Amino acid sequence: MSLETEVMSLMKDAMKNKDEVLLRGLRAIKAEIIKAKTEPGANGEISADGEMKLLQKLVKQRKDSLTIYQEQNRADLAAKESEEIAVIEKFLPAQMSEEEVKAAVVAIIAQVGAAGPQDLGKVMGVATKQLAGKADGKIISALAKSLLTA
Repeated sequence: MSLETEVMSLMKDAMKNKDEVLLRGLRAIKAEIIKAKTEPGANGEISADGEMKLLQKLVKQRKDSLTIYQEQNRADLAAKESEEIAVIEKFLPAQMSEEEVKAAVVAIIAQVGAAGPQDLGKVMGVATKQLAGKADGKIISALAKSLLTA
């Protein structure tokens, strides 16, 4: 079942159950899907990889907003953002723990033969492809930098 079909089905249930939190998150996903389908060159379709990137983008946007709201002591808006993050993350694969990411980055460093900080680009290129959707890019980058400088 495609992401769009699943979202539409869940939206109907959320409307029937009057679940505002779930409905708000699903509407955000649906809006992004429609936007992505109408972009030039999309031909009205999105690949599974495109759907994953779309969901990751939505989560990243909300996490950035959440950080800003928390800094400004806006608990009401921060709560809404964290609720939407929870809804959107249900459609993403489980995220790797920091230890798992570290082990993967160590393996990638050995694989590409990285010797120091100057090889960060090589490591990040491979790591972002291998860990796409499974780990946050900021965590990957931070771990790769610390391992290459150690």
